[in-house]
Amino acid sequence: MTAVLQTARLELVPMTPDIVEAVLLGRRDAAESLARARMPERWPNRDLIERAFSVSLESIRENPAARLWGARVMIWRSEGVDRRVVGSVVFRGEPEGGEAEIAYGVEEGSRGRGIATEAVAACVSWALDQPGVDAVHAATFAWHRASVRVLEKVGMVPAGVREHDVLGEMLVFERRRTLPRLS
Repeated sequence: MTAVLQTARLELVPMTPDIVEAVLLGRRDAAESLARARMPERWPNRDLIERAFSVSLESIRENPAARLWGARVMIWRSEGVDRRVVGSVVFRGEPEGGEAEIAYGVEEGSRGRGIATEAVAACVSWALDQPGVDAVHAATFAWHRASVRVLEKVGMVPAGVREHDVLGEMLVFERRRTLPRLS
């Protein structure tokens, strides 16, 4: 089982098929119970769900280890404040050819606080510590300055471009595993 990651302000809880199902089917009470945290009123919305889970629930159920590899729910944890979901970090399934691709989202009311940077940094480091993972990629649009800054802050560097089916060119960033020096 994937470990819970702790950062200064966040608990990054592994997504399970049950959490995904509750969110996809709009079962807010079940999703909150499974995550052990309050969900934001306007999040997750249908658009975010469709982008984060490009595969069907049936596909996730058939092979959750592959489909939910590294995926986590961002939970804000602060003394005296109820636990609440502030976003998620997902990978596009298990790494292929030594490469993993990460995506993330933060609910509107929690943006601009460095939460995405904190969560993405922890998840990229976790991924690069996994056997067989040599690089983590992320794609975003050049006009999405906040996303570009997150990727830069976590040590990702430009690695190329690719086309989005509808919206055009996306910038691809990557961070590679640091190889140990030979003496």
